[in-house]
Amino acid sequence: MPSSTTPDPTQLKALTHPLRLRLLALLRSDGPATATSLATRLGINTGATSYHLRQLAEHGFITEDEQRGSGRDRWWRAAAAWTSVQESAEADDAERDTHDAFWQAALTQQVRVLQDAIAARSALSPQWRQLTTSSDVAVWATPEQAQDVSRRVHELFEHLATLPLVGDERPPGTRPLGVQVHSYVVPDHDHPVPEDVEPDGEQDLR
Repeated sequence: MPSSTTPDPTQLKALTHPLRLRLLALLRSDGPATATSLATRLGINTGATSYHLRQLAEHGFITEDEQRGSGRDRWWRAAAAWTSVQESAEADDAERDTHDAFWQAALTQQVRVLQDAIAARSALSPQWRQLTTSSDVAVWATPEQAQDVSRRVHELFEHLATLPLVGDERPPGTRPLGVQVHSYVVPDHDHPVPEDVEPDGEQDLR
């Protein structure tokens, strides 16, 4: 499985639907599945699940797993381990709106994943419980410094991609480890950011 994919604006618009993000996240975390099994997992009807899976496939986010499929059940697998999203400095209003809608849906999905992980944390052994971490910081940064942060984050995920990805064969003694990293411009009402210093940045989405 490729480590990442960078969608164009049309592809990205397909990911602004919250259910499609949940389906894609499950295929990435749990491996190949059918519409029926995913519908059962999410508590929704199979018809809606099948429709949204076809939309994900049409836009290149998932592919059919023909080795597992049969005449009755189609198996689907993620086409890449994560999605890298980049908004061009020349983006028009429609493209910017698509990016904003995507980020709202994506962050809602990521918060849900974190909440589920924390809810299940009590069942972990002490060795695994202590590996749950959370950090945040806000700093003054130039566009160049902010881009350097994004570059370092990208390097981290490239390193993570050298490990066996969840959805591939599970090595002995392992558990799924999720990593989320967010960088963003903090709203600063006292010191508005001049438009001429807004960076053209790339973010990695898990």
